[in-house]
Amino acid sequence: MSITKTSSERMPTMNAPVPPDDVDGLALPPAWTAPARRARGSRRLVLGLSAAGLAALGTLAVMGFRAPSPDSLYETVAVTRQDIESTVAATGKIQPYASVDVGAQVTGQLKHLRVAVGDKVTAGRVVAEIDAEVQSAKVEGIEADLARLTAELAEQEAGLVFAERNVERHLTLSQTSAVSKLAFETTTRDRDILIARIDASKARIRQMQADLRAQKTALRFARITAPMGGTVVSVDAKEGQTLNANYDTPLLLQIADLDTMTVWTDVSEADVVKLREGMPLWFTTLGRPDRKWHATLRQIQPAPRRPDNKKAETKTTPQSGNVVLYTALFDVPNADGSLRAGMTAQVFFVTAAAQNALVVPVASLNDKGEVRVLREDGTIAVRKVEIGTRTRFVVGITSGVTDGERVITGLKSAGPPAKLRVES
Repeated sequence: MSITKTSSERMPTMNAPVPPDDVDGLALPPAWTAPARRARGSRRLVLGLSAAGLAALGTLAVMGFRAPSPDSLYETVAVTRQDIESTVAATGKIQPYASVDVGAQVTGQLKHLRVAVGDKVTAGRVVAEIDAEVQSAKVEGIEADLARLTAELAEQEAGLVFAERNVERHLTLSQTSAVSKLAFETTTRDRDILIARIDASKARIRQMQADLRAQKTALRFARITAPMGGTVVSVDAKEGQTLNANYDTPLLLQIADLDTMTVWTDVSEADVVKLREGMPLWFTTLGRPDRKWHATLRQIQPAPRRPDNKKAETKTTPQSGNVVLYTALFDVPNADGSLRAGMTAQVFFVTAAAQNALVVPVASLNDKGEVRVLREDGTIAVRKVEIGTRTRFVVGITSGVTDGERVITGLKSAGPPAKLRVES
């Protein structure tokens, strides 16, 4: 029986070792396994990656759950005590409390000007003189006419005495028919004519006396006196200037009482409703912003002031597009003369005030009238407070917080929220 070998049996497998013919005493090697050193390196790599991942997770966990310092998160302000006041701001012009324009009431040449700007004068002092030759001549002429009329009146009165006696004589003779009736009526007529002439002369004398008084008054007006005491603030004429008072009163100078000044303040229609007469106020000037003048509101004019500085009209307000302004007046002593006419005043009308009040910033309040107080242990207390006097920046608190506590006004920077316990 022959055995036929297959091709796989006849030819050895490629790369496979060919066993010797005698394999009884040969020790075969064990099956193939991965090298041990390479397995240990892989395990170390896995363990390293795991440790790095755990470290990263731990870092993230610490960063996510560790509470930062409250001071690093919140803007805080300590509750303090101070004097506060709520005010309405406005701008005004400082003017003299009383002033008068001194003019010439007669026509003529300004002969003497006896004052200068800055001079102090008293009431009745002569400040200017106008050449009065024309007025003097008119007075003399009227006096002469008056003397002539007076003489004519005396003559007429003497003739009246004779005429009355003549009428009495003719009356007696007419009763005995010694004179005619026509002669008696003629004497009566002459007496009545004299009486009428005397009345006319008396009327002319009264008229002449009135003219004389007017001319004497004009002659006195040639010596111009101060109508009030004060300071000469302006002079508008020069010596030698010809003044014509027939059509208008020429302005010579202005006198003002600078011991008391009046501030004319412009207040908008939105703020005028907050003012009341008698309320306190204070103001500063551009030249002395560090000094405060205190006063009391005297008057609020009822009609708005027109933009062109004309007199206010009660029937209408300024045209649309213009700011409606009301004028508030108050007086302030000026004994030292530091306030001058025309200065600009920054006025603050005090609508409410509180002394030694607990104060917090407006930014620390929410819409519910609450504040957040940061305690020393890091906790936050939300408190309802009672609000007193309020300004644009701070609020007076009557209850809810104490002096020295710190209230939160905002966040310093964005970041993870603090793990803080909030107590109500």
